[in-house]
Amino acid sequence: MPFTHDELHALPDIFSAPRFATYLAAKNGHRVEALELYQWNLDVSCAFFAPLQVCEVSIRNAIAEAIELTYGPNWPYEQSFEIALPNPPRSYSPRANLLQHRNEPTTGKVIAELKFVFWERMFTRRHDSTIWNHHLRTVLPHVDPNKTVQELRKDAYDTLNAIRDLRNRIAHHEPIFRRNVQEEYDRIRAVVGWRSDVAANWLDKGETVTAKIPQMP
Repeated sequence: MPFTHDELHALPDIFSAPRFATYLAAKNGHRVEALELYQWNLDVSCAFFAPLQVCEVSIRNAIAEAIELTYGPNWPYEQSFEIALPNPPRSYSPRANLLQHRNEPTTGKVIAELKFVFWERMFTRRHDSTIWNHHLRTVLPHVDPNKTVQELRKDAYDTLNAIRDLRNRIAHHEPIFRRNVQEEYDRIRAVVGWRSDVAANWLDKGETVTAKIPQMP
């Protein structure tokens, strides 16, 4: 949409000079084109919200199901699961994250409160013998049948790490226009598809990310 005279002068200051400089640099200092790119970046970031939500809920429920099959329905409160989690003192600790939310009254409440990175870190080799060797294909029935469980688990870790990076950039209002937007959406869709083809196809019907790709100024 066209910008008014007042918008052309006020918006860059509202966004802040350092933040807007990224867009100006991409458009060789052309203010109108930079604002158009900023608007597009805002629109496509908003469009990612629904696919990211579906992806996160889908994969965390799948992982929670696998944990439950191993440790029982009250797994957040089981000491055997607690001690299976790493607890590094100077970086993100899955164990500390779990303990932080143990005051929640139900397993479902705990699941909703745990960080995205908690679910990502469940796809590490330390859980192969207890969880993934037995249950990965059960909770993610549409993964590649030609890969080993260890290959699939590593793929899941790497994929969730990339999705979390996109999620965090959007959450912190950072530019994503230099990323391959189609590839980012396909990655999210793939994770949903591991759990359910029906859900992945439903996501395709409602998403608006891909329609915005050709609109990039």
